[in-house]
Amino acid sequence: QVQLVQSGGGLVQPGGSLRLSCAGSGFSLRHYAIGWFRQAPGKERVGISCISGSDGRRSYDDSVKCRFTISRDDAKNTVYPQMNSLEAGETDVYYCAGHVKCDTKAVDICTWGQRTHVPVSS
Repeated sequence: QVQLVQSGGGLVQPGGSLRLSCAGSGFSLRHYAIGWFRQAPGKERVGISCISGSDGRRSYDDSVKCRFTISRDDAKNTVYPQMNSLEAGETDVYYCAGHVKCDTKAVDICTWGQRTHVPVSS
């Protein structure tokens, strides 16, 4: 069974850092694009970063560029978003997703992690 299993998360103070994890089960992440999305209450799910399976190329939304870094550990079959300088407005639910290429829209993705709530608050 193909699954993405998320872990990490928890309360972060504004300006703080957090690393989430997305582990693949039943398939190898290095053959797929793995992206991270976030969703605020009542809003659409928005892609924030992605790492391509074919060449490991990384891409970021302008809102997180220079603060977030995405990486992949092939030995652990896990993708990590390192999120630095988090802001209170980034309190959202975060999801990882597996798809063919990094510019796939959320509505077209079928494989999702189970979600992680990240509250950013003092």
